Amino acid sequence: MSEAPQPSAPPAPPAPARGRRRLPLLAGIAVLVLAAGGAAYWFLQRPASAEAAAREAPPPKRGIVSFDPFVVNLADSKASRFLRVSMQLVVRDAGQAAEMEESKVALMQARSAMLEVLTTQTSDVLVTPEGKAALRAAIIEKLGHVVEEFEVVDVLFSDFVVQF
Repeated sequence: MSEAPQPSAPPAPPAPARGRRRLPLLAGIAVLVLAAGGAAYWFLQRPASAEAAAREAPPPKRGIVSFDPFVVNLADSKASRFLRVSMQLVVRDAGQAAEMEESKVALMQARSAMLEVLTTQTSDVLVTPEGKAALRAAIIEKLGHVVEEFEVVDVLFSDFVVQF
């Protein structure tokens, strides 16, 4: 018996090379890794550059407005107590300090507001560090409402005597 030649199957397409199949996958992963790295660098460098810019900017030159010493009766109920205090206001800049010193109305409004705050204090509170800090904050707040055109940044005490 003779065997008849069987029809041959069409030749199988050649298998693609193993490396060529992975090339698009590796390229995609590389693009994603580079994009993630670039985004991380951008987000991490933004705050650092803002902080560097803030450090490089020179601090504003503050202005000081001085007042004659205050002598006031304190609000103690048990005895008559007095406070002698010399104060200076630290304002936003030297230009504001000059404007305030030239404006007699602003100076008198500020002095009056400071007197109002001082006369509501008691000696037992004022002799503590917390009491002085609270007094400073109260004066700044009061002046913020009275002399609104001037930004008071701080109050400095150069003389502070409570009579017992």
